[in-house]
Amino acid sequence: MAEGQRVGRGRWTLRATSVPQAEQGFTLMEMLVVLVIIGMIAAVAIPQVMKLLESAKHKAARIQLETVSQSLGYYQMDMGGYPTTQEGLRALVKAPQSNELWNGPYVKDARQIKDPWGRDLIYRSPGTQSKSFDLLSLGADGREGGSGDDRDIIFAH
Repeated sequence: MAEGQRVGRGRWTLRATSVPQAEQGFTLMEMLVVLVIIGMIAAVAIPQVMKLLESAKHKAARIQLETVSQSLGYYQMDMGGYPTTQEGLRALVKAPQSNELWNGPYVKDARQIKDPWGRDLIYRSPGTQSKSFDLLSLGADGREGGSGDDRDIIFAH
């Protein structure tokens, strides 16, 4: 069929055209250029996204400490005092040694007493920074001290 020749009958017709060989697809060079550009964008974007994720975990840990602190307040109202350091935050999940005053669980899931990095929250009663209790997460690095996202998050009550 020659280029431009019409095929079909009636209102609808098709026109057969030939496409030059150079316009039928992408060349290897074009594909490599696109891959390099995507790689450059990823090299810039991925570290920024990771930085935002760590910052979000730090904020989530702060909110989590406040929530657990409220649960400790409910425990204190029912029991007349805060759990001891030895009882720890497990007392919010399971009653310490058959106590009738315990009206828990005060947290829905034991995962709520872990920080966003999967480590147990640290609880001290009486606290070293307050009279009632200290509640803290050691941050991203899991060690005391640090700066940035590695810094400790402390809630003293």
